[in-house]
Amino acid sequence: MINSMPYLHKNLRLLLLLSSKSSPFPLSLRPFSPRSFSLSTLFSSSSSSMENNESTNGTKSSSFVFNKRRAEGIDKTDKKKRNLERKTQKLNPSNTIAYAQILGTGMDTQDTSSSVLLFFDKQRFIFNAGEGLQRFCTEHKIKLSKIDHVFLSRVCSETAGGLPGLLLTLAGIGEEGLAVNVWGPSDLNYLVDAMKSFIPRAAMVHTRSFGPSSTPDPIVLVNDEVVKISAIILKPCHSEEDSGNKSGELSVVYVCELPEILGKFDLEKAKKIFGVKPGPKYSKLQSGESVKSDERDITVYPSDVMGPSLPGPIVLLVDCPTESHAAELFSVKSLDSYYSCTDDQTDGPKFVNCIIHLSPSSVTSSPTYQSWMNKFHSSQHILAGHQRKNMAFPILKASSRITARLNYLCPQFFPAPGFWPQLADMSMIDSTPWNKCSSSNLAESISAENLLKFNLRPVAIRGIDRSCIPARLTSSEVLDELFDEIPEIKDKCGEIMRFWNKQHDKTIIEKLWLTESNTVLPSCLENIRRDDMEIVILGTGSSQPSKYRNVSAIYIDLFSRGSLLLDCGEGTLGQLKRRYGLNGADEAVRKLRCIWISHIHADHHTGLARILALRSKLLKGVTHEPVIVVGPRPLKRFLDAYQRLEDLDMEFLDCRSTTATSWASLESGGGDAEGSLFSDGSPMQSVFKRSDIPTDNSSVLLCLKNLKKVLSEIGLDDLISFPVVHCPQAYGVVIKAAERVNSVGERILGWKMVYSGDTRPCPEIVEASRDATVLIHEATFEDALIEEALAKNHSTTKEAIDVGSSANAYRIVLTHFSQRYPKIPVIDESHMHNTCIAFDLMSINMADLQVLPKVLPYFKTLFRDEMVEDEDADGVAMEEAL
Repeated sequence: MINSMPYLHKNLRLLLLLSSKSSPFPLSLRPFSPRSFSLSTLFSSSSSSMENNESTNGTKSSSFVFNKRRAEGIDKTDKKKRNLERKTQKLNPSNTIAYAQILGTGMDTQDTSSSVLLFFDKQRFIFNAGEGLQRFCTEHKIKLSKIDHVFLSRVCSETAGGLPGLLLTLAGIGEEGLAVNVWGPSDLNYLVDAMKSFIPRAAMVHTRSFGPSSTPDPIVLVNDEVVKISAIILKPCHSEEDSGNKSGELSVVYVCELPEILGKFDLEKAKKIFGVKPGPKYSKLQSGESVKSDERDITVYPSDVMGPSLPGPIVLLVDCPTESHAAELFSVKSLDSYYSCTDDQTDGPKFVNCIIHLSPSSVTSSPTYQSWMNKFHSSQHILAGHQRKNMAFPILKASSRITARLNYLCPQFFPAPGFWPQLADMSMIDSTPWNKCSSSNLAESISAENLLKFNLRPVAIRGIDRSCIPARLTSSEVLDELFDEIPEIKDKCGEIMRFWNKQHDKTIIEKLWLTESNTVLPSCLENIRRDDMEIVILGTGSSQPSKYRNVSAIYIDLFSRGSLLLDCGEGTLGQLKRRYGLNGADEAVRKLRCIWISHIHADHHTGLARILALRSKLLKGVTHEPVIVVGPRPLKRFLDAYQRLEDLDMEFLDCRSTTATSWASLESGGGDAEGSLFSDGSPMQSVFKRSDIPTDNSSVLLCLKNLKKVLSEIGLDDLISFPVVHCPQAYGVVIKAAERVNSVGERILGWKMVYSGDTRPCPEIVEASRDATVLIHEATFEDALIEEALAKNHSTTKEAIDVGSSANAYRIVLTHFSQRYPKIPVIDESHMHNTCIAFDLMSINMADLQVLPKVLPYFKTLFRDEMVEDEDADGVAMEEAL
């Protein structure tokens, strides 16, 4: 809910007022120690700092308020080192509840492999952790903190894209933090090497890889009282021309076997026939031990007094990404004991109750795979590999509901999501049952649905269970709910439409807005075309994906000229598919010419590998240039290690090499690509660590020239990185469009867009934002949480607005909100005359910047009943950890 900023202490408000007269910032700027910070220390230290500012006669002070230890990456060294050990759990071999459940199958986006939860009373196992798993589990209240093991069927971005975020989330929970056992084929070692650059080593001490076995038996990974989990590795044979494939091609069939269910103990038989008196001997017999009879000189065996045992249920999870993998299924001898009985078999086979197929439909529908499926005559087959498109029904219902409401209120800034057809087309959606598999002739094959269960125990309810499957959600249902809750929303929608249609009296708007500053249209926006540039904000949350907000990513659409991506948190590809649809997202990825990453925090870069791998796949066989990835130098470690798994087809450039000084060095023909910005005695030296990765200046200059060429081809003059104050090697970026000719033939400057990344207010961001057309600035915390903002080197809402106002930015867009604000942040409307808050999937065309702030009051109507609330405990813990 939008409301005014909570009142601060009157002395602090006075300080803010006084300091604003001598500085563009609300607070004097100087290094800050979070342990010693208090309102009193802030008050007492400000006057001396202000006097120092006055004595410099207007020169810019190099001191500013921030957490220096955090900026240097050493703010956590005083904390006790976490061992992140798994707590041992007391297992009950006779679990009363056990089931396999489908999580996050790609109904609307189909961007990652489905996950499967194997649930027991005291243990949880997850198979595959693709991007979006945390968001899905948060929405459906599946506690990832309860997970004991994670198994990967393949090691690639499709199956493991959500693993880094999951490990970081678990590491931040509680005092000691949690860790899980992560299992995968030998390629897992490459992924671990890649993640070491940004995940605490302690979080990965339980990663365990396994390789092909020298025996035909499955590789036993877990074998306890509750379940036995084994792995069978599939490695397809390739011809010589395919020998260049990446390492990440191993696939795994997981076999989950539950122990047998003992028969019923016959008390009367034990007592009257075999002479065993009631007591401890009964327990021994039931546990499988022989005992001496109390009345006869005989040994009593369990089989004498126990009914026949029931074999334990068996579940197979099969992932064959290609037909070559599927062909290998026939040659794997370790699967023979699980096939249905044939005439030449003497020993009875193990009966497989359920087979969950993670393989894509192109494989499962092939004759080879169908022939293999026929070997399991009575098994229940669940096809979880994106068997058919079901675009109208989204995975993440909560965020989709908000997106649909925003689309109704303001379709200019919130176009219809790609996964929902227009309302007029809703009647054309196939209404026939969609869970039956049309590609298979097996009667017991069904398509997976989210939260579909296969019950394993109790025996009485064994089989398919659809009771937890979420109800379908359509856009028409969302609008019906909206009209019931907020009847006046129809009138508000009409008012917004008049902003664009100009069918109302302009004096109504002028009366409200012409008295404010920054209402004069910049020359760069005069008669600007709608196909010039559009900003698509894919994620607006911080720390980790949540129920309503994904993490940071901004897509810059230059239409026919190409596109850029600024930050790429987990789930970015899924957001692109929600915005543009399946085919549109593929085209958006193909168009990418440059990806810029602000800093090495998981909420800003863990979706990068998935985007790069998909782009490489989409452009395979097509003449193209590698995408240029600009990021902090440690990011190169991650990408270099990850390229051993998948072809990323990219060229890396350090952000430090794209500063204004470095570009000037390139223009002048100098050899120092880093310039003097970080040299000894410079203002940023104390908050910027130098990387220990050696630099090849010749390759840097060559890559800079390539970037300059790309920028020219897509109509941009500059892409300039500048240091900000958040963590080691954190940056913001300036993007400038080339000059253009206006309607009267005059050459005018192009627009200027600035993105802050994560930062405290600092002189560098103000200088970079000078006269910006649009400034996208992080606003993690509300104004009342200034202490937390200082401790974590983030900005408050008002601080972000003050930065833009000081720099005379035409429009300010606030983003990167704490997940404690699930739907809308707490803001003070009195400061928002040239500002707007961002929502996921918001699209801002440069031609619409003039009316951007005018929609803010309407958000207040839309979210009038929404209160600030904390996310679940896992989410809060993660935010505290970061």
